[in-house]
Amino acid sequence: MQIRTDFALKTLLGLAVALPGLGLAQPGSLASANADLQAGRADAAISKLADALKADPRSAEANNLLCRVEMTLQQFDQAASNCEKAVSANPQNARYHLWLGRALGERASKASAFSAFSLAKKSRSEFEEAVKLDPKDGEALSDLGEFYKEAPGVVGGGTDKAEEIARKLDGVSPARAHVLRGLIAEKQKDLSAAEKEFKAATTGDKDAQAWMELASFYRRQSRWADMESAVTSGAAAASRSKHGAVALFNGASTLARTNRQLPQAIKLYESYLASPDKTEEAPAFDALTRLAKLRNQTGDSAGAKRDRDAALALAHEYKPAIEAKF
Repeated sequence: MQIRTDFALKTLLGLAVALPGLGLAQPGSLASANADLQAGRADAAISKLADALKADPRSAEANNLLCRVEMTLQQFDQAASNCEKAVSANPQNARYHLWLGRALGERASKASAFSAFSLAKKSRSEFEEAVKLDPKDGEALSDLGEFYKEAPGVVGGGTDKAEEIARKLDGVSPARAHVLRGLIAEKQKDLSAAEKEFKAATTGDKDAQAWMELASFYRRQSRWADMESAVTSGAAAASRSKHGAVALFNGASTLARTNRQLPQAIKLYESYLASPDKTEEAPAFDALTRLAKLRNQTGDSAGAKRDRDAALALAHEYKPAIEAKF
């Protein structure tokens, strides 16, 4: 039976009024925008989300997705504004609070001392709300735990609070619990305990990213051979994982940061970019920009220009690519 168009439209409008945040943005268009976000197609995602927000400016999901695209572009002021709109439209969504906490945290890291104090407190509040709404969200717990570990007590931080979060992570994500405990021990200068925890996170090769966390620990301790070995192990674990591609990006970034094993770093970036499992955690345009810098550094100026142009084709406003000079 065909439903009359005017009746269907009135029904949708009624639902939008009755359920704030549901909105009229089409689920298909939002799913497509999210696919673009994960693939690193920032310009395409922004275009689709602009259309969705014209149809429904109060769409919680569209505002959240736009915030996340802006996060990948390092446009943190705009990101925080749009994440606030998502939370306002749907305050019961834990992930919206998580993303707002992240955006506020990025703003705090770049703000003046006075502004940073207020922003950090707001960031903590959003992380806490995310965990309250979804106590089993491993990402939210990890972000809150790392905030507590890093932040001074004046803004609500403290290692005792971080240790409590690690205990909660034990039943949600043991690998994340070990990593958090490793970070706590490292901050307390107990490097032996830290290394033990980071290694425990890699047990069974189940988490490729845990190997890269171990590699980052070795980098901070200037243990270069151990760092390189951990990156190699992480890359091998990623090849056995359905969702381990982001570890390739992180391993490449660790090597590049230390200016060591650059041919391997290039291969890891290339493998990440060739993967179907790219993610907003490591935007493709950012990987291309980093790869371009490595190519230029190793004498491949033509390859560097090609990768930089490819990055800008995905995200024409990405400043690191715009500012890269080859």
